[in-house]
Amino acid sequence: MTASKLDRTHDASARGWLASANDADTDFPLQNLPFGVFLRTDGSGSPRGGVAIGDQVLDLQALGEAGCLDGLALEAARAAAGPSLNALLSRGPQAWRALRHALFDLLHADAAAIAPKKVASARECLVPLSDITLELPVRIGDYTDFYTSIHHARNIMRLLDPRGEVSPNFQWIPCAYHGRVSSIGVSGQRFHRPNGQFVPAGASVPVYGACQRLDYELELGIYIGVGNAQGRRIPLADAEEHVFGISLLNDWSARDIQAWEMAPLGPFHAKNFATTLSPWIVTMDALAPFRTPWDRPSTDPQPLPYLEGEAHRRGGGLDIQLEVRLETQRMRAERISPQAISRTSFSHHYWSIAQMVTHHAAGGCNLQSGDLLGSGTISGPAPAEAGALMELSRAGRMPVRLHNGEERGFLEDGDAVIFHGWCQRDGFQRIGFGPNRGQVLPALAHDI
Repeated sequence: MTASKLDRTHDASARGWLASANDADTDFPLQNLPFGVFLRTDGSGSPRGGVAIGDQVLDLQALGEAGCLDGLALEAARAAAGPSLNALLSRGPQAWRALRHALFDLLHADAAAIAPKKVASARECLVPLSDITLELPVRIGDYTDFYTSIHHARNIMRLLDPRGEVSPNFQWIPCAYHGRVSSIGVSGQRFHRPNGQFVPAGASVPVYGACQRLDYELELGIYIGVGNAQGRRIPLADAEEHVFGISLLNDWSARDIQAWEMAPLGPFHAKNFATTLSPWIVTMDALAPFRTPWDRPSTDPQPLPYLEGEAHRRGGGLDIQLEVRLETQRMRAERISPQAISRTSFSHHYWSIAQMVTHHAAGGCNLQSGDLLGSGTISGPAPAEAGALMELSRAGRMPVRLHNGEERGFLEDGDAVIFHGWCQRDGFQRIGFGPNRGQVLPALAHDI
């Protein structure tokens, strides 16, 4: 694989001249440098690209004008200065890495002595995170959602039939469907409970009304940086060179609507009402220290040659720790902190990011810069590692009991779901993704 390699930007001993970047609990130390798009809350300026560092965001438009960068790094910063990061994504890995390395050097504690004038200029380009709102970082062209966790798939199938098993193709191809872009929102998204057709328990005829079994799905959002020409495959060894980075993604799901409409063409109303992304994109380069081997049980079908490779076996996986927290309306009223209800790792995933990208293009599809892939729900082998409430509550039959005495089989109006993600490993600096929060509002009245 031509995946990111370790370099000076992964040095755990490196410290920044910005004190908050050195806090033990920050998601955004010097070794992370995730990209996003922000707007000042005072209304000044326009949306523009930024990089999170500690409790600040580095304004890339201002930085590009301040004389702190040159060469390819300056070109990349200027490409990220507008209201979306698409121009930066399309420039490819060489430009991404040039900018990452230049920012690391500029923000490093040593820079204060080596280049004091540049550091002084860079300080003027910082804006407190408390003084901004965050936008969707990319103008998304197409959205494909995968279904690639075998633990999640088996859990769901066995809830429907105790003897059920995943379909035979699941172990041969990374399954996916085409999602809806217009309803994708950024963390903080509030959406109305969807209406749709479903068959009530004990009935044989569908009704139209508000979803009764609303759920979340814990996923990663994978941003395509550089696309491929129509008809041109993306070899597995090159797949991650096409990926700019990763956010957290909540694939909200109306389970009762989904159960009725799935056959024969898959989800429609059950998924297209809302999808929530965290605002910061953690680059693949930042994730390099957290590689894991990718493996497949020897008793399972092994991938076809186009989805297989020795380098991929050695380091095609990623250990991204993930946690789901739930905040009910009553918790907010009583000032009770959101409760963690599950935790898992992306390292359990059956198919890798590289395999998803390669398979997506294998039939001739031309991926484009700014396209978004959903990883599919991320569940681990243990019950507490479930990535959806339907799994945790056994389809509502065993509701999750919260510390304040409330129970949840499925989501209720007013509930907020918060995802957190981070990577940590001995010898390396912990990095985080920032939160992904979405809240359910009551369904709108309908006249059908």
